[in-house]
Amino acid sequence: MKYSLFLLLLLLNGCATNSGDNPEDPLESINRPLYSFNRALDKAILRPAAKGYDAITPEPVQTGVSNFFENLEDISTAVNGLLQGKVAQSGSDTLRVVVNSTVGIGGLFDVASSWGLDKHDEDFGQTLGFWGFEPGAYLMLPLLGPATVRDGLGAAFDYQLDPFNRTDHVRTDNTVKGFDLLNRRTELLEFDAQLEEAIDEYAFIRDAYLQNRAFKVYDGNPPEDEEEWLDDECYEEDEEDC
Repeated sequence: MKYSLFLLLLLLNGCATNSGDNPEDPLESINRPLYSFNRALDKAILRPAAKGYDAITPEPVQTGVSNFFENLEDISTAVNGLLQGKVAQSGSDTLRVVVNSTVGIGGLFDVASSWGLDKHDEDFGQTLGFWGFEPGAYLMLPLLGPATVRDGLGAAFDYQLDPFNRTDHVRTDNTVKGFDLLNRRTELLEFDAQLEEAIDEYAFIRDAYLQNRAFKVYDGNPPEDEEEWLDDECYEEDEEDC
């Protein structure tokens, strides 16, 4: 699944929220224990592994690894852009994959960006939102992290677009996915302190995830009746309590 347990930290400016009744989280009594499980697993295994990888791996190598996985993600981005009617953007994203997979040596180098082919971020969860599907209940998935019913269904579609899911060599497939997870976790090490300072880690992750997904579905311009999520969660930088 495309979503990391901690990817959401990139969105907020540092304001944590207090837990409480949330109509978007009717399964909170189930989600919270699952979050605790995921968090314990991260502290015991993922974070130490990421710290070790970061300590021994030169930065150019880490960049190349990140570029490789982002190139694979561009495949899904191109398909979903087309499904959302963004024909020109989809064409650009397709060309990104071609350029980076060839000139960029299998995606290790992001040549396409230097050629003016900007990177975009589209997935089938966003496509479903574009088509009018409601997000549904918030879900904390064991091992996989935060999602909604809509994004969970979308991830299943995007999974089929990953070329490594079509290999018959199970060990290779698992190795690639494990390395992808390690790489993603390493990129987020600098945000660990921000999470640990939150009043309520679970609510912090949940609200950040829901805000982030709404932002992406509407391409950064949610309609007026959707804009409450910016103010309610102390999002603006000039809020006195932030």
